[in-house]
Amino acid sequence: MAAPTDEHLVSEGEMAKLIPTLPLETRYPRFPLRRLSGFWLPEFVLPGVAAAHARFDPRPDDVVLASFPKSGTTWLKALAFATMHRDRHPAAGHPLRRGSPHECVKFLEVSFALAGNKEDDDVFASLPSPRVLATHLPYHLLPDRVGRVVYVCRDPKDAFVSGWLFTHKAMADKQVAPPPHTLEEAFELFCEGRCMCGPQWRHVLGYWEASRRWPEDTNTNKVLFLRYEEMLLDPAGNVRRLAEFLGHPFSREEEAAGTVDAVVDLCSIHSLKKATANVGGATTTELGVRHGSFFRKGKAGGWRDHLTPEMAARLDAVVAQALHGSGLTFGAVACKDDSAS
Repeated sequence: MAAPTDEHLVSEGEMAKLIPTLPLETRYPRFPLRRLSGFWLPEFVLPGVAAAHARFDPRPDDVVLASFPKSGTTWLKALAFATMHRDRHPAAGHPLRRGSPHECVKFLEVSFALAGNKEDDDVFASLPSPRVLATHLPYHLLPDRVGRVVYVCRDPKDAFVSGWLFTHKAMADKQVAPPPHTLEEAFELFCEGRCMCGPQWRHVLGYWEASRRWPEDTNTNKVLFLRYEEMLLDPAGNVRRLAEFLGHPFSREEEAAGTVDAVVDLCSIHSLKKATANVGGATTTELGVRHGSFFRKGKAGGWRDHLTPEMAARLDAVVAQALHGSGLTFGAVACKDDSAS
């Protein structure tokens, strides 16, 4: 696939004219995809990309949580929100005990896309600082002057399987017929990079390279690069890393009081599943997907229940070839089940 271009650096009006001319992929279920600047993005999101570049006004203390879909997004949202706002929200009545992480932390490009032309200003302008936002956009499609970015990556085999299963749940939530193609056909598309925000490995690589440029290059965004599998193995240690990066480290008093473990417990898949918004089917996201559909097993290596050894070897080879020489690898790690994806 060609290297990223500057197609995204167009006005909102120009984006509306550009969209019908972009390569189209309709075999991916849920959304038709268009290839913008080398990546396949949901068609409905593209106006939001242009709007975010035009209207979003970053603040120095903003934090943007980035990920390829189904790579630990929900868990990272919960952990970052709970860590960043632990002084504002006591554990007993915490928003995460009532609502979904996706209600607490909104997606940048989706929010602008859904606002449409009805909102001429920054849709996040009314949020108090520090703001915690999220995105599935590749690194080079982020708006300018975004400061701190936290990226979580996941083994592409697990990301694929989790995405496939989530698609079935999401379509059932919206009372839409299941995907017309098989797991094997979806796998072929994934290996070709023809999936939402794909190719997955290039999505990860963009943030990986940015994380390695910082802090040597002071002109680049600060990027903390996390691995989902390592977070599962040591959630407390990674929460401490997250807090340090966010400029809000845990004090000795908080450590002694067990605040780190309290954040980990609050954000565990078992706790989040019990939140009012995540129980039953009444509460949905802006796109009509039940909040509860975002929680499954949250483990590493679950792809073994769905992919044949031959399929796994093929995807590993595709990724290895694409990442050759980058220093980035995906290692297989056996982890306990205590998270959300």
